[in-house]
Amino acid sequence: MLEEIRQQYPAAYNAIKVATEASGFTMPSEVLTCSLLKTLAASKPGGKFLELGTGTGLSTTWILDGMDAASKLISIDNDEAVLSIAKENLGVDKRLQLICADGADWIRQNAGQKFSFIFADAWPGKYLLLDEALEMLEKGGIYFIDDMLPQQNWPTGHAEKANNLISYLDSRDNIVLTKMGWASGLIIITKK
Repeated sequence: MLEEIRQQYPAAYNAIKVATEASGFTMPSEVLTCSLLKTLAASKPGGKFLELGTGTGLSTTWILDGMDAASKLISIDNDEAVLSIAKENLGVDKRLQLICADGADWIRQNAGQKFSFIFADAWPGKYLLLDEALEMLEKGGIYFIDDMLPQQNWPTGHAEKANNLISYLDSRDNIVLTKMGWASGLIIITKK
């Protein structure tokens, strides 16, 4: 079975995982999702990457592991406590810029920037300011969303938000997308 195949974990992963568990942070990305992020990141040599929702940096470390030396990653989170775990373990990587800011404010203030890869793992860029975030994606770029299958920690009414997001994405004619009922539920988008 595929779940039994050994993953090759990034060097910083175990330290971040231990710190994440100790912090009580309960929303880390799944290993299967992270492995796919790494593979997709490798498809964008010299790319400009954006991660909306760093958390403790578990997914960040996988994206970095897939990026080449010429690529750059901006990763944003509004929670300094969890972001400090990413800073402590990944802050020495010169390809990475970690920013503590409200994701919606950051999107509005940086509307002119273009990215070859965006991982939207927070409300801003997924449920808020989706059009603005997609506008930041360059043609041929990859836009990646996870947590689209029902989760135990979803608040009441969140399933409807997720379904509305999927319907809206299906209605757009300037993207190509694949919905995957795998890991936490993934949507991979490429801009036409």
